[in-house]
Amino acid sequence: MLNRAKELLKEVETFKTDKLEELELFRIKYLSKKGGILTDLFSDFKNVASEEKKEFGQVLNSLKDLVQNKIDTLKSSLEIDKSHGEKPDLSLPGEVFAHGSRHPISLVRNEIVEIFSRLGFTISEGPEIEDDYHVFSALNFPEEHPARDMQDTFFIEKHPDILLRTHTSSVQVRVMDNQKPPIRTISPGRVFRNEAISARAHCIFHQIEGLYIDKNVSFVDLKQTLLYFAQELFGKETKIRLRPSYFPFTEPSAEMDISCSLCGGKGCNVCKHTGWLEILGCGMVHPSVLETNGIDSKIYTGFAFGMGIERIAMLKFGVKDLRLFFENELRFLKQFV
Repeated sequence: MLNRAKELLKEVETFKTDKLEELELFRIKYLSKKGGILTDLFSDFKNVASEEKKEFGQVLNSLKDLVQNKIDTLKSSLEIDKSHGEKPDLSLPGEVFAHGSRHPISLVRNEIVEIFSRLGFTISEGPEIEDDYHVFSALNFPEEHPARDMQDTFFIEKHPDILLRTHTSSVQVRVMDNQKPPIRTISPGRVFRNEAISARAHCIFHQIEGLYIDKNVSFVDLKQTLLYFAQELFGKETKIRLRPSYFPFTEPSAEMDISCSLCGGKGCNVCKHTGWLEILGCGMVHPSVLETNGIDSKIYTGFAFGMGIERIAMLKFGVKDLRLFFENELRFLKQFV
């Protein structure tokens, strides 16, 4: 029986084939659970003489491994040869690739930038990690002033004067520091506030803020600029209204509403049946802000405004949950292809 096993080793070593059918017959011959050669040899192991069992067991295991390796090697080789031998069908249609799109926040950002670019506004950018001076002090936020509580800030640990910017007005401060009037710029960017995440709020969001400083700039210029912006973005029938408000860096200050485009100003659930939707804050640049940044407030005046891009996108696309903009849900994003 030992000699028989050694003969089978030589037989398996020399086995060759170029057909998958013959290879399958070879597998059945050796590995079949019913009538397979290896199955029978293992069954007869108990009949082997004691002095031959060790050697016979080693030969039997070697034979089993050799058979399996031979099958795997030949099968892999034959499948590769078969695939290479197939000629492609050139009449078949080509593979269709899915088209992506820009994120809805980017779409709205680019549209807003394009509208203000037509009015002569340039784009200014600045760091997201800022210091207290550029975010607060230079914008008329005195230390310990209650106005600082309007924005719940992320401060950098062990560095109380370093923080994540809460608005892109910090970029406007850098522009005023490095550029003499006339200044006409917008500052798009990401901002951070320590707020609970919900359908209407997030700790990370995007803003675009604008600044215009020159001689004889008035509130009328601000109103006409914002009216043009609103009608270009939401349609020529859009109306605006300005309500008195408070911001430390502007005086007078206002919040701007637009007529609800969903109900035409008649009132609906989105506008809370008022016919109006708030979209931005604005006002005339406070004289102390101009002076702090080296601009003579007796010669120059200016206006500033700021808006959340997510808020605009929600109104423009009818999105009711702010969190959708941050979740990378393909079913949501594919709507903007």
